[in-house]
Amino acid sequence: MDKIRDDSKMKLLYGTGNPAKFYAMERRLENLGIELISLNDLKAEGISIPQVPEDGNTPLENARQKAMAYYEAFQIPVFSCDSGLYFDNVPDEVQPGVHVRTINGKCLSDEQMIEYYAGLVRQYGNLTARYKNAICFVMDEKHIYEAMEASMESEKFILTDIPHSIVRKKGFPLDSMSIDIKTNKYYYDLPADKLEQVAVEDGFLLFFQKVLNLN
Repeated sequence: MDKIRDDSKMKLLYGTGNPAKFYAMERRLENLGIELISLNDLKAEGISIPQVPEDGNTPLENARQKAMAYYEAFQIPVFSCDSGLYFDNVPDEVQPGVHVRTINGKCLSDEQMIEYYAGLVRQYGNLTARYKNAICFVMDEKHIYEAMEASMESEKFILTDIPHSIVRKKGFPLDSMSIDIKTNKYYYDLPADKLEQVAVEDGFLLFFQKVLNLN
């Protein structure tokens, strides 16, 4: 673990094994002088990663479970995030919430997720959706910060049953089915500056600026 601390930059463990989520957050925080390491980096060093149940009822409960478990295991500053997907006007029993990838107790692959959610769209029509996101950051036993705020929510978007014909990003299967409400374009067809506006990581950037006094 000494190798993790040997640097003038602030090093934080991002408690995720999803490369797509890691790189998105790394890009968002790169101008804050923060260097992120991932669970996959620890695995590469032969470090065992604890299994965390993630059985909370809200994104914040799950983020807290993960951050506390990883801090207890590694004793280094760590943050974890979690999200829930929420649709307008669907029955509560099919509302994904925090179980975006786990349906009826089964963890779905990217392709299975596309198939499942396309089925919901065919049943209920194009779905107006948004992600609610949360973060828990454990600096040490006495300094724990968490948030689940409106600034961390995605803009509302339309989920369609016809995935993008070309672009598919591993780890983010539903992005290929997401359509911007204002332009009626797939997210993947929006210009880069527009994608920056809809990126949910903006709320996380504000969170770290506030917690670490980086304003």
